[in-house]
Amino acid sequence: MTGAAQMLTVRVPLAVRKQRGGRKLMIAPVGTTNRGASAADTTLVKALARAFRWRRMMETGRYSTIDELAAAEKINSSYVSRLLRLTLLSPDIVEAILDGRQPGRMTLPALMEPFPVEWQSQQRHAIDR
Repeated sequence: MTGAAQMLTVRVPLAVRKQRGGRKLMIAPVGTTNRGASAADTTLVKALARAFRWRRMMETGRYSTIDELAAAEKINSSYVSRLLRLTLLSPDIVEAILDGRQPGRMTLPALMEPFPVEWQSQQRHAIDR
């Protein structure tokens, strides 16, 4: 990217409903297709939603540092940093995760490892793993 910084906004329209036994079910809004919802990795989807929420909180100035955010969320700042990197995933990969179409080896622990920032490299990296 050259010139002024560019920003990409990703919105994930989900509703979370508690089920019997305390389990949570993510529901897509009415009028959208819920492709592969049963195959979606809920842990990964929740991590993505959390990462984008945290990024928005930092961009709007609610928290000015990762340490502030981590203290407010009562979790380790290292974990916050690693999870925030998920906001750098290509839109195609994010969509695949939300639709449950990601490769089986693309799990949260795998995505917590370093990955390329360039979207084309991410696609190759996802296939090579």
